[in-house]
Amino acid sequence: MLPRIGQPLDRVDGRLKVTGGARYAAEFPPSTVGAGLVHAVLVQSTIARGTITGFDLGAAKALPGVLAILTPDSTMPLPDVKPSSAVASIPMLRDRKVRYQGQHIAVVVADTLERAQDAASRVVVHYATEPAVTTMEDGLKGAYKPHSFANGRQPPDTSRGDFDGAFTGAAIKIDETYVTPIEHHNAMEPHATIAAWNGDRVTVYNATQSVSGTQQTVATCLGIAPRQVQVVADFIGGGFGSKGVTWPHVVLAAIAAREVGRPVKLVLTRAQMYSSNGYRPKTIQHVRLGADATGQLVAIGHDGLAQMSDPELGEFTETVGIASQMLYACPNVSVTHRVVPIAAPLPTFMRAPGEASGVYALESAMDELAVALKIDPLDLRLRNYAETDGHEGKPFSSKSLRDCYTKGAALFGWDKRPLTPGTLRSGDKLLGWGMATATYPMNRGQAEATVHVFANGSAVLRIGSQDIGTGTYTVLTQVVADALSLPPAAVRTELGDSRFPKAPGSGGSQTVASCAPAAQAAAQACRQKLIDMTLADGQSPFQGRGAEAIDFIDGNLVLKDQPTTRIAIGDVLKRAGTERIEATAGSRPGDEKQHYSMHSFGAQFVEVSVDPELGEVRVLRYVGAFAAGRILNAKTGRSQLIGGITYGIGMALLEETLVDRKTGRVTNPTLAEYLMPVHADIPDIQTIFIEEDDALVNALGVKGIGELPMVGVAAAIANAVYHATGRRVRDLPLRPEKVLGLTI
Repeated sequence: MLPRIGQPLDRVDGRLKVTGGARYAAEFPPSTVGAGLVHAVLVQSTIARGTITGFDLGAAKALPGVLAILTPDSTMPLPDVKPSSAVASIPMLRDRKVRYQGQHIAVVVADTLERAQDAASRVVVHYATEPAVTTMEDGLKGAYKPHSFANGRQPPDTSRGDFDGAFTGAAIKIDETYVTPIEHHNAMEPHATIAAWNGDRVTVYNATQSVSGTQQTVATCLGIAPRQVQVVADFIGGGFGSKGVTWPHVVLAAIAAREVGRPVKLVLTRAQMYSSNGYRPKTIQHVRLGADATGQLVAIGHDGLAQMSDPELGEFTETVGIASQMLYACPNVSVTHRVVPIAAPLPTFMRAPGEASGVYALESAMDELAVALKIDPLDLRLRNYAETDGHEGKPFSSKSLRDCYTKGAALFGWDKRPLTPGTLRSGDKLLGWGMATATYPMNRGQAEATVHVFANGSAVLRIGSQDIGTGTYTVLTQVVADALSLPPAAVRTELGDSRFPKAPGSGGSQTVASCAPAAQAAAQACRQKLIDMTLADGQSPFQGRGAEAIDFIDGNLVLKDQPTTRIAIGDVLKRAGTERIEATAGSRPGDEKQHYSMHSFGAQFVEVSVDPELGEVRVLRYVGAFAAGRILNAKTGRSQLIGGITYGIGMALLEETLVDRKTGRVTNPTLAEYLMPVHADIPDIQTIFIEEDDALVNALGVKGIGELPMVGVAAAIANAVYHATGRRVRDLPLRPEKVLGLTI
């Protein structure tokens, strides 16, 4: 059996990556982008709010090799583009107003990177400084209801039943506040762009999670047609949401290249990525749970506050209460969202946006409710299992969460968990077991794909999607190979070019759910063409038979009832006198979400150790069980699960962006100071896929798994720390001083 859909096929791009052959945005050479490649460096504001009163550029311009210095005074007029969830290129040297520390206020272009850096350091900026609110706590009085929420899919505030009455009358109540900090994406590959003009057309080599989206945004911001912009992104070294929108530096690189008439490379430093490309905003979440004496939920209240930027920069809301609307069976639910504008950059999507932060609060509160009821936390969740989506009033297209609970708990050994905190020990360390639920919606967008089949028996898939490191090249190869019954080695998948058929961005776990059905449809169209060609061949052994009698096996067309009667795909083309055929087909969402609620689910189980004297928390064991529709590749799928859980461990124990209250400056903008997990922090992670056959979500039954495994991890760990110590920490990350109950 050839390894196709579902099999653990090695990454088809693996060899390129481990041998250095994979080319990332900043690595395209002059032979590709054009002769005369030069370098651009950003100049950023050093105040949090105010107005630029002038620039002193004399020293910078006097340096050898300096080709241009772009400022708000010198940049060519551009269209008035309004910020949106896809367009984050505001402001773009449009005026002298400073809205946050680190705002891009000038661009220096020189013939070498070193000369550009030197010149940028010599640009003198004069300011009229204004008072600035730089922390969420100081800006709470300015909180407001967001105008645009969840891409317009629902209002920011929702309710059903009578929450106030039900909560007031509840036998058992939890009323607590949970805090998550600012976090940054820190992908291995920095944000980078090379822009090269050819007449009135520009090619942008960009680290992006959306080649089609970048094409549209660059065209809009420059006032040209999308056909005049080509975006190339062969490989992306991680994005986690930060490369999902088009940030100012991308358009600035294109402007600079047009200004100097040469290809321009602009690569952000690690520190610049902390003020240039979004972040997960800080949240303050008030969660109230009411239950009767048996543990049945009667009221869920979730009020979320999230940090925001100056509204002039756009609006982004961390949708922390989305999961609380539907995760548990409860007749009375109230969810609200507010944003707090301060002098800070615009936040953005970060892996599992909304759910990662919101489920931390909800699942921590559920654990507190279980403690108050003196019942097992898993038992509490099973008592409140939602068979239907109470928020939307719809059945689930599929839901295997109960199996996730059962199989995850069995693998972990959850039935041996003592109810009393502080019971388990290993030497001088306290041990704790915690669990939480994971959920993430199934998202899908419109996509098209083209498949070419050649007389040498090979095939090529082209689709304007991108592989952000998750294995898209590989799974789409498997889909086409399966549809044509070819060995995967005979299929080449080409992504990362806006000239290919359009596909949505890689965000919201939608890439495979959108692109795989399109690739399958295009391959099946080629399959039908091959059948039609061989039936039209007067010398074919299939004469007199219908299309329904023909199957594809190992690169051959065969008669189903006479498998030895076969013709190789390449021979069909040769006998027809053609070297290749091609077909373009697409896939788009229908009205299925009007009738069904579509989500992936999972269960997280973790064991931690806590040093009672130092407060150090270590993760010892981890089990995650997930139901996410059809898994196209068992190996890359497991890699996604491990990566998401690791990301969640970082969220729970280490990650926090620190901002100086006086200046608004990030004080830990390096990998030496922004703490993330390393190998020594991660135990052996055991994962389980629960098989699901959901034909309602799309033709392949794919739901997507990019975000799901991160959701609930932080809550499970926080709950385990409570089980070890009896101390509840409601403010991430779980630093030693918090675990020890110290105030520092």
